[in-house]
Amino acid sequence: MHLSNQAIGAVMMALQKSLMEQSDIVPVFQEFVFKETDEGLIVENPPIIEFRNEAEEAEEQTDAEV
Repeated sequence: MHLSNQAIGAVMMALQKSLMEQSDIVPVFQEFVFKETDEGLIVENPPIIEFRNEAEEAEEQTDAEV
């Protein structure tokens, strides 16, 4: 049994998310749901990373100041 390319990508996304949010990665790994396929293990619930542009961040800061 081995990790599929998809599962390796999910691990890499979890690492990136942890770095961006400066948060602990262990809970993300603990929540992974694995499924065995012919290609290896896949992660059925990979992490989602949301990106915001500078305009959205500036708008949030303006709203918070009001």
